[in-house]
Amino acid sequence: EKGYRANGAELDPDRNLVEAGLARPQVKPQHFIGKEAYLKQRAAPPAAILCTLTVDDNTSSSGVERFMSGREPVLTPDGQPITDARGRRSYVTSAGFGASIRKHILMSYLPPEYAKVGPKLVVEYFAEHYPVTVAVVGSTPLFDPKNERVKA
Repeated sequence: EKGYRANGAELDPDRNLVEAGLARPQVKPQHFIGKEAYLKQRAAPPAAILCTLTVDDNTSSSGVERFMSGREPVLTPDGQPITDARGRRSYVTSAGFGASIRKHILMSYLPPEYAKVGPKLVVEYFAEHYPVTVAVVGSTPLFDPKNERVKA
């Protein structure tokens, strides 16, 4: 619901801060380790963008509710793999039920042509396809986007 990134799932050595939606508006003028690489990443269009997807129907063909847990492939509506400009296939990085919005939520890196609010895609799980919708592109969470409900 909050769209927090998990180390080892959304944050890994194969992705950068721009793709993860964590680029800051400004870069400090002082030198820091990785600054040159970060500036290069900011200057180039991202090959993929972290998106939040909602599961439209998680009922299997046998009538059982299925809940994705991560690493499932994200596919086009006709079941084709989605691949970004660097050759990386899209897959579910994290999954969980959003109690406040009453939907199963998935996170996935999608190429820019799919990283728009609204496209319908599918996730393959136990050899079946489940419809999903791109609900958020970038770092805005589905629930409490202004971060007003954070409690100590």
